[in-house]
Amino acid sequence: MLFFRSLLFNIAWYINLVLHMVLQMPWFFFLSHKQAIEIPRRWGLSSNWLHKVLVGTTMEVIGSENLPKEGCIVACKHQSTWEFYAINAILPDCSFVLKSELMKIPLFGWFLAKLDHIPIRRGDGGKAMRSMIHEAKIRVAKNRQVLIFPEGTRRPPGAEPNYRYGLTRMYMDMDCPVVPIALNAGMYWPRHKFIRYPGIIRAKILEPIMPGMKGREFAAELERRIEEACDELYLLSSKDAVCPPLSDAVKERIAIAEKRLEAAAGE
Repeated sequence: MLFFRSLLFNIAWYINLVLHMVLQMPWFFFLSHKQAIEIPRRWGLSSNWLHKVLVGTTMEVIGSENLPKEGCIVACKHQSTWEFYAINAILPDCSFVLKSELMKIPLFGWFLAKLDHIPIRRGDGGKAMRSMIHEAKIRVAKNRQVLIFPEGTRRPPGAEPNYRYGLTRMYMDMDCPVVPIALNAGMYWPRHKFIRYPGIIRAKILEPIMPGMKGREFAAELERRIEEACDELYLLSSKDAVCPPLSDAVKERIAIAEKRLEAAAGE
């Protein structure tokens, strides 16, 4: 049954993506930015609905009050494809930092360009970094949220953190808050796997890290906040009525979270 429900969802998810692009194409490129961002938002909401109906997976967002009304950088944990569409239903006006190769995909890349995301060429080194920061400043000045995955690529739940320098450089060069987001999506939508598990995918928006910290202090604080919050979300999942299989790495992180919470309660 799990295989069949996963198959139906995967087929429906791709159909939903294509239909949103094809059906909107005749007028999408003539819309204002405010109107255009509603398209990926509706895609995200409809994909969440398919996920719920076909697989039994729901979404819960914790800490929405921590998202500033002004422009900011959003540092989101990256575990699965889920983040690409669901974040559109969470953030009001998000600009992704993404691989420039995605912009070259016919039709899909055209939509990305219209939505004014930030493409980067990883092989360009310092030039790519300077370009990313320049473009991010423009979007933050327009009160948009610039979303970046601080580890650069998808990491399985519980994996050893691998945070890159790019976000720290952005923090030091831009006078704006950085909002961390922790999640447990990889437990339900594992990378490189076909199966989709039922349960509750949780995304937790943490308190912003305000400007003024030194680079190393910021990097350490960002990693600590996101990883500890992810551990607590794994712990919540393990106590849900419906829980996906737990990897050894996730079990280790859950044990650490339990000890940390016990220590905090005893203080």
